[in-house]
Amino acid sequence: MEKRETPIREKNIMFTGFMGVGKTTIGNLVAKKLYRDFIDIDAVIAAEYEKPITEIFQEIGEKAFRQREKEIITELCHKKLKVISVGGGAFLQQEVRDIAMSSCMVFYLDLSWGSWKDRINLIIDSRPVLQGKSMEDIEKLFYERQKIYSQHHSKVTMDKQEVEEIADHIVDSIKLAWELYD
Repeated sequence: MEKRETPIREKNIMFTGFMGVGKTTIGNLVAKKLYRDFIDIDAVIAAEYEKPITEIFQEIGEKAFRQREKEIITELCHKKLKVISVGGGAFLQQEVRDIAMSSCMVFYLDLSWGSWKDRINLIIDSRPVLQGKSMEDIEKLFYERQKIYSQHHSKVTMDKQEVEEIADHIVDSIKLAWELYD
């Protein structure tokens, strides 16, 4: 039996980008506007282990966490009509990038270092990768990860825009793609 390409209208929508840029917030809004289920990979893993991501990292380590993250993302990428937010480190794995790029519409949410730095106090305690790091180490990590986010279908700059405005822009661009490519 021949495998048929998923029509663009049925493809999942995935949000990637550095931790704390707003993937969950934007993803949730886009899902509501498109009447789709929203899935936050970190929330799925936290619910599965019944503890916060920081504790999961401490208990099983980053390698085991990334493996479980990859399994969940792969499983979801075989479904349709979902909006998925992946953790900031998910795209470190080539297999995750490959399956996401082939089965989803991938949106990279980009935020400048200056704007991201303004959010650090809101997120630092819940991000295990940031624990014990100096501001210089975090900045280095921020710029290193920009390279892995370069694989995407659309880049959305988050600076100086309201979340509702960003979500509307994304929904409009998705609907335009549906019209153009269906």
